[in-house]
Amino acid sequence: MTVTAYRWMMTAVGEPLVREQFEASPPGPGDTLIEIAGCGVCHTDLGYLYDGVRLNHELPLALGHEISGRVVGAGAGAEDWMDKAVIISAVIPCGTCDLCKRGKGTICRAQQMPGNDIQGGFASHITVPARGLCEVDETRLAEQGMELADLSVVADAVTTPYQAAIQSGIGEGDLAIVIGVGGVGGYAVQVAAALGATVIAIDVDEAKLEAILACGATRTFNSKEISGRDLKKAIGAFAKEKGLRSTEWFIFECSGSAAGQQTAYGLLVHGATLSVVGFTMEKSEIRLSNLMAFHARALGNWGCTPDLYPGAIDLVLDGKIKVLPFVEQHPLADINTVFEAVHSHEMKRRAILVP
Repeated sequence: MTVTAYRWMMTAVGEPLVREQFEASPPGPGDTLIEIAGCGVCHTDLGYLYDGVRLNHELPLALGHEISGRVVGAGAGAEDWMDKAVIISAVIPCGTCDLCKRGKGTICRAQQMPGNDIQGGFASHITVPARGLCEVDETRLAEQGMELADLSVVADAVTTPYQAAIQSGIGEGDLAIVIGVGGVGGYAVQVAAALGATVIAIDVDEAKLEAILACGATRTFNSKEISGRDLKKAIGAFAKEKGLRSTEWFIFECSGSAAGQQTAYGLLVHGATLSVVGFTMEKSEIRLSNLMAFHARALGNWGCTPDLYPGAIDLVLDGKIKVLPFVEQHPLADINTVFEAVHSHEMKRRAILVP
């Protein structure tokens, strides 16, 4: 049985997205058909549409990789997923290659990312492998006053900094510094705090800094007002005041800007860990020898493997990570207006498009 569905297609860089009707066929072995509840608008989607960031799938293509929904069709071997509320992993490793078998799914060369490798989530339905699903406890979801659509942003905005934090080894008693606290960075603050760290938030937007003080940050700095050596000195003084180490800071660059990357690199101390979470096409000039001199390390972070999703979802459903203050729902039919508003920085919250 086929399902009459629709999706909004990117046809060319800079052009409005176009609504297209399609027939969603019954899923094949190991696959599932998802009726989409919501899909978040990510900075990466804007990069594809407005900046011409390279896509792995030829156009036309439906963008969108922050997806929640309900399983309405299941192929052979995936029948147990029927009718379940789920989040779809933003990056789905193949699960069978040598890299996957060695626990390196984020660099699986056969991975599938909705809205990049396969048709994405700005649609009514999507077909994805069952191995990329994570079940949502709807009772706990309701207890948090959330709808399934609200949880869509967990698929990237929450799980990406969660994996970065787990990968970094941050924990109780550590000092975390997050640069850029809109979107992914706001959740990076909450993740680090939930894992026991004391968190400093850095941004150029005073409203974002004020908001994040209520959601995990202990101290904020506006990098328009203090930067460079003065910023590093001020953070050092804060660490001393709070009885925190002057070494081994955990720095999360989430702004996705050259300026943010320069700020992050300038905060290296002995034994520091720099996690690069945000993406930009801009280039930064740095002196790599600082990593050597500080015996520090720099880590990239691509998405999040499906096995880590339950831990991130638990933090949300336990109320340790707040999602609702940072999201707002819009009809999927308004996608072009919403994309323009996000691109021009008119929206203060992450937009979720609801079919």
